[in-house]
Amino acid sequence: MARFNTKSAKARVSSPVTSTGDTTRTYEGGTGHLRDPRSELFLLAVANFVSQQTFYEDGGARDDRFAALVRRLAVEDPRWTAGLLGWLRGDGNMRTASLVGAAEYVKARLDAGATEGPANRQVVASVLRRPDEPGEFLGYWTATYGRNIPKPVKRGIADAVRRLYSEKSLLKYDTASKGYRFGDILNLVHAAPDPAKPWQGDLFQYALDRRHHPETAVPPAGARVLAAHRELMALPVAERRAVVTAEGGAERLAAAGITWEALAGWLQGPMDKAAWEAVIPSMGAMALVRNLRNFDEAGVGDEVAASVAARLADPETIAKSRQFPFRFLAAHQHAPSLRWAYPLEKALGHSLANVPSLPGRTLILVDRSGSMWSRLSGGSQLNRADAAAIFGTALALRAADADLVQFGTGSAQVTYRTGESVLKVLDRFGDLGGTNTTAAVRRFYRAHDRVLIVTDEQAAYDHRGGPTEQIPADVPVYTWNLAGYRAGHGASGTGNRHVFAGLSDAAFRMVGLLEAGRDADWPWAD
Repeated sequence: MARFNTKSAKARVSSPVTSTGDTTRTYEGGTGHLRDPRSELFLLAVANFVSQQTFYEDGGARDDRFAALVRRLAVEDPRWTAGLLGWLRGDGNMRTASLVGAAEYVKARLDAGATEGPANRQVVASVLRRPDEPGEFLGYWTATYGRNIPKPVKRGIADAVRRLYSEKSLLKYDTASKGYRFGDILNLVHAAPDPAKPWQGDLFQYALDRRHHPETAVPPAGARVLAAHRELMALPVAERRAVVTAEGGAERLAAAGITWEALAGWLQGPMDKAAWEAVIPSMGAMALVRNLRNFDEAGVGDEVAASVAARLADPETIAKSRQFPFRFLAAHQHAPSLRWAYPLEKALGHSLANVPSLPGRTLILVDRSGSMWSRLSGGSQLNRADAAAIFGTALALRAADADLVQFGTGSAQVTYRTGESVLKVLDRFGDLGGTNTTAAVRRFYRAHDRVLIVTDEQAAYDHRGGPTEQIPADVPVYTWNLAGYRAGHGASGTGNRHVFAGLSDAAFRMVGLLEAGRDADWPWAD
């Protein structure tokens, strides 16, 4: 009789977030499983907004742990660490953490005299992807390590400057509110223009002039955006609103690089219906989502609103915007008009493109305990509890047969109908107190084909073992960690126990690999 070559036989697969076998206690007193340094850094990095206090961890302590892990691995495993930082700024979409990480990578390697692995200059350049980020990087470096800027940092920033600086970026980001203006950065890093861009030398000189001699700075010949902008700035205030309402006004504003942030200041008056309708065509998806309430309050017309809705419902636009799914929930909560409900639902769906359609029976457990309600960042009202509910609901709606459960001190099933709106289902989630993950698993697991738990992993003590131990060893358990605390609620890496993380849907790519019986690697691995 066959013992191993059976129809139900599956390969033993592994995933990258790996526990060491050592245990401690979670913040709630349950058994906490420690991970190797790479796994700990990855989970922290994809959830770390920097300087943001979480329910259990002070912002400063969290930042110190992040920096210490980066510095250690920059020396011990530079290729992996450089890969993480580049991915973190790209697909991971964690801007500040990647900048801080790159600075700590360079400092650690310079202090240790390390030369193997990706060059410091290369790592710095890899995380600078928006024109204001060279200044952000310098701000962090000088505040942390002083004004002595090493050559690799200067050269990496110079590489980014040549790639990022343009007429429009100069107008948008080179403002008096910045500690480091474009001209300051050019002086500090000695950035020479890109030979492939003959116009860049004149642009750099203009950036220097407007920093040091603004009263005499003149845009270079052929700089059409700067010339158009200068022409608009020269108009008397009394004549400016006429530009907005004139035929071709929207095109003229766009050609001059006038952003929605700058328009009110230029008009020196309110952003009324005409002003919004003139600037909306040149606004990006993120700006549109942030301003839906403002559009309504200004009385933006239905035709223009329809154009906004069409852009939010366009999958390519949403993919290019690289917005976290919870941003669309925030917009839905704050936009008063129902005309945005459907486009925001579509946008949310596009942002969840990687959520898999799971066959068989799936148990989905969503953590709604008190620790999940801390804000994701200082500038956001959204929290991990709502992010967890978004991902759990999206999984349930796409699965062939899913039980959707919210848990805290107690637990309860969340009802939904096939094809129902994610945003509508979210209204059925509540605040459930403590973190008794184990009890929720024991109550609702009924021979499901897999279990997914969306949580911060800070499970409370249970004398019957941790949550993942309640499930047979041959059943896959996927934990989606949304906080990056040091200890997890179960072992991971092999044996059908896997942890992934992040605030976007990108992590779901791992589920498909593991379900297909393939090992899953770090998301930036070749």
